Amino acid sequence: QAQLVESGGGLVQAGGSLRLSCAASGRTFSSYAMGWFRQAPGKEREFVAGLEWDDGRTSYADSVKGRFTVSRDNVKNMVYLQMNSLKPEDTAVYYCAAGFSWATIPTNPSEYTCWGQGTQVTVSS
Repeated sequence: QAQLVESGGGLVQAGGSLRLSCAASGRTFSSYAMGWFRQAPGKEREFVAGLEWDDGRTSYADSVKGRFTVSRDNVKNMVYLQMNSLKPEDTAVYYCAAGFSWATIPTNPSEYTCWGQGTQVTVSS
């Protein structure tokens, strides 16, 4: 049974940084994409960044390009989201997810089959 556990959320001032971690276990994630999503109150869950487990290809939402970086540690089975230059609009619950990867990293939440419990990120102005 695949399991994802996020950590690293918290409260930070605008302009600050946080690094989220996702511990993946329970299966091999070869041929999988690992995605980071977020959901703010009253809004739909949205794609933030994704990473192809096998070759490390990445994909980002336009709203976070140049500020966020997704990476992995294949040995430790960890996925990270480094978030810099944070803005109040980045405030949300952030989720780690895993889904089978075809030709491209999926951005639709419905294409991900395993989810973590989420971690709160709050950016104050």
